Amino acid sequence: MENVEIVSQEKSAPKNILTAPTNTDLNLEKYLDFRLFLSDFYELKRKQSEKSIRPYNYATFSAAADIKSPNYLKMIIEGKRNLSDEMIFKFSKAMSLTKEQSTEFLILTHYSQSKDPAERNLFLKELNDFRVKKKLKSGEIDKAAFEKVPDWIAWVLYSMLDQQNVSFEPSSLARLLRSKASPEEIDLSLKVLSENKKITRDSVTGKIEKVLSSTESGEEIPVDLVRKLQAELMYLGLESLFQDAATEREFGSATLALTKDEFEEIRFQLRKLRKQVQKDIGVKRLSTKGDRVYQLNLQLYPVTEVSNQHEV
Repeated sequence: MENVEIVSQEKSAPKNILTAPTNTDLNLEKYLDFRLFLSDFYELKRKQSEKSIRPYNYATFSAAADIKSPNYLKMIIEGKRNLSDEMIFKFSKAMSLTKEQSTEFLILTHYSQSKDPAERNLFLKELNDFRVKKKLKSGEIDKAAFEKVPDWIAWVLYSMLDQQNVSFEPSSLARLLRSKASPEEIDLSLKVLSENKKITRDSVTGKIEKVLSSTESGEEIPVDLVRKLQAELMYLGLESLFQDAATEREFGSATLALTKDEFEEIRFQLRKLRKQVQKDIGVKRLSTKGDRVYQLNLQLYPVTEVSNQHEV
């Protein structure tokens, strides 16, 4: 599929966590760390009860959660203990979370506590999918717009039009996609591509072809859907790490301390490289077909915060 500039969608996106709760209710979906959510919840309840006859404290929370230890919440926030599924349920009850919020808190806790990279990524994808579905249900994300956005299956199918010896029958495509998508999902993705005028099917022969058009902008795509698509593509990369032989893939990494200017320069060079690769391969595919479809992910992201100059 022609490239959609989805990287830029994060520019105006809010941070993943709330640093200071200001409303009566905290927005759970803004958190990627359940301990921080618990800390903010406790501080909010404590401040709200400052003028009360019975100020809110750790013992109050334990009583609401039906936990004997008065400082159990404190130990969880400080990372000294983890939550079991039973305790997650008790914590949800103590915070008066709805059934939907309790499910989200459960997934968030599993993600935060997981140490295995593969498992952690799986929970993150599950968490993002849950939050997208919740916004679809509430109307925050327009369902019609959501259904028009091609998913990872559609992106791969579109590129498979440049792969040799491919039969565009859903059952055959499912096999080529390593059974990661069902024939029904494939059929739906083909329909989305057709409705987006990315492909056309000959009414007589049934042959599918690309509809050539200029590169489109992804500015109309909601940030949540951009994240969902990127998460799906990255997870495919994680699966490849365990599934494919080293001779069939290329994974490399470099951990670097950069200035802001250096980061922007490397970011520019990576985008330039991606566009050049797409252009060069696109030209070659006009005359020859490829052997198989590959996914190229270029990632540059922070793993630390900016240090305070006064820190020792």
